[in-house]
Amino acid sequence: MAKRIQVFCINKTNSKSRHEAISHIGGKKADGSRWRISTQAAINGIETRKWNFYVGGGDQTVDVLVWQTPQGHKFLRTGHDMTIPDDLLSLPECP
Repeated sequence: MAKRIQVFCINKTNSKSRHEAISHIGGKKADGSRWRISTQAAINGIETRKWNFYVGGGDQTVDVLVWQTPQGHKFLRTGHDMTIPDDLLSLPECP
């Protein structure tokens, strides 16, 4: 079973742009230390069912999913991106 992990922050390839690709995601471990991994590592973890990432808290959570462009490029986004602003892109930058 996949380990469920909350994402608290992101890094983008261009930190000033709201529409640039996400290069890393991050969060906090149970002991309070921070973690940060590349988007490719996160995609691999989701596809192998090692990890199940989500954004939000309490009853308002949204899963982070692997999406693919028509050209075959894989990227991360949340399931609600079609109807509300991108939950991942709205997160703060990881330190």
